[in-house]
Amino acid sequence: MARFDEVKATFWGKGLYGVQSPLTDAAVQEAEAQLGIRLPSALLEILRIQNGGQVASQWNAFPTKVPTSWSKDHVPLEEMMGIGRRENQLSLLDTPYLIEEWELPSPLALLSGDGHCWIALDYRSCGRQGEPSVTWFDTDENTELTLAADFKAFVEQLHRAENLGADSANETAATP
Repeated sequence: MARFDEVKATFWGKGLYGVQSPLTDAAVQEAEAQLGIRLPSALLEILRIQNGGQVASQWNAFPTKVPTSWSKDHVPLEEMMGIGRRENQLSLLDTPYLIEEWELPSPLALLSGDGHCWIALDYRSCGRQGEPSVTWFDTDENTELTLAADFKAFVEQLHRAENLGADSANETAATP
């Protein structure tokens, strides 16, 4: 398991898609007020390096002990949303709309996803000011899977997808 600081230093990939303006204290306060939650300090540390965007390939998957609709052994983290308002780019600020659109439980803060599957900070057990777990939600199959007790533990367990034994991205976990 990689230490948080090691992952944090090399977390972001190349490219500008999904990258928001540099994160400020004011933007964090505004986001927390709008979402009605306290964001984890480990998340903010990573977003202060780069405010959203593509995740580096060495950290693009979270291993699972059970199959999901994505893969038999992991879920993807190819990009992560930042905090901001860039045209045609999702942000953590879009969480309320996306929760309603995809009929997800609340309170959550969505970190990554495409509608059918999401990785989210899950505040249901800890309350809006607590330290949220990280959960995978599959809206097509109406399932969820707790990935890590908190965001820091989630980051420390990230791996390169191709090293997890998956034959290809988005392989079907179902067996005939």
